Amino acid sequence: MVRHSSRIELSQSSLTNNINFIRKKIGEGVRISSVVKANAYGHGIRSFVKMAEKAGVGHFATASAFEAEEVLDAKSDSSDVMIMGILYDEDIVWAVENEIEFYVFNYERLALVLEAAKKTGKQAKVHIEVETGANRTGLTKVDFLPTLAFLKKHSKEIAFKGLCTHFGGAENFSNQFKINMQHERFKNFLKQCHQKNIVPEIRHIACSAAALAYKDTVYDMVRIGVAQYGFWPSPDIYYSHLQEIGKQSDGALKRIFTWKTDVMDVRDVEAGEFIGYGTSYQASQNMKVAVMPLGYSNGYPRAQSNRGHVLIKGKKAQVVGLINMNLFMVDVSHIPDVQVGDEVVLVGRQNNNTINISSFTQVTQLLNNEMLSRLPSAIPRKVVK
Repeated sequence: MVRHSSRIELSQSSLTNNINFIRKKIGEGVRISSVVKANAYGHGIRSFVKMAEKAGVGHFATASAFEAEEVLDAKSDSSDVMIMGILYDEDIVWAVENEIEFYVFNYERLALVLEAAKKTGKQAKVHIEVETGANRTGLTKVDFLPTLAFLKKHSKEIAFKGLCTHFGGAENFSNQFKINMQHERFKNFLKQCHQKNIVPEIRHIACSAAALAYKDTVYDMVRIGVAQYGFWPSPDIYYSHLQEIGKQSDGALKRIFTWKTDVMDVRDVEAGEFIGYGTSYQASQNMKVAVMPLGYSNGYPRAQSNRGHVLIKGKKAQVVGLINMNLFMVDVSHIPDVQVGDEVVLVGRQNNNTINISSFTQVTQLLNNEMLSRLPSAIPRKVVK
């Protein structure tokens, strides 16, 4: 099999560490739903699901039926899959047939769900998402009571698996008033469930940020995305954790991701010559540059041109010139004996040096999640210790 121009390594021990830390934070008896949307935040659904199961996770949340199908192929029989986002009408039968849980956020959909359950002879598993203030998806107050009545009437065909909502901005404490308001609204929906004597099997509203910082939002299950991959949802959440434990810093969450490539060519550039396209970089002295076999089409942001760094032989080498579609160059004048084929770290650690995702995001204005989720699924992912 021919080689790809870069590769991603995923650390099993770091993931296990992260899951254990989250478990300790949320307490006993709370289920973790591992959010694997956007190709597991760029880590690769197929590899990551198996790793998460090894770390003791048995529930996976996706943004679409398409992603759920990938999880279905990768997971063991004992794990569950939940679709939080798009499930087309024509795929409802498939979801019910495969015992996949899914969000329902409009009343009209329930008739189709009932039809699918009757057609397959299997009970549909629905999570009713309610609108509490994010104004994205969610059942409104007007539709909620008819929904409960429908679920009560057709409880044999449709399991009321969960009641849930999504916080709009739990990672920033400046939004706390909004989060509190959303939580109160959720409690009112829950109260109506009890009044009508039709209660969900589980309640879940907490994302990574809420699970780590708002103890009262941890119900029966938490949906953990960014934190399991080793990233604090925000500085607010990190500093809140430090206050709680009384420390100046804490490496409780470990990045599980390393992105590598290899030197494709090494060349000498004379003073006064330009490097790459256009005139964005001119050598002020004689230089040695190494050519990398990837570029913006492979997920390496063009905004890193003349700014980013890679690691070669444990030393930082600066990007020089514009990042092309499939190539970019770095200055290795200060690194002795760089050879074609030398390993290059694009993100991660080499010897005592590290390139963090944040070094990309500060320059490119991308979020950590955005940068990671843009990495092409074609890049091979390999699980390491």
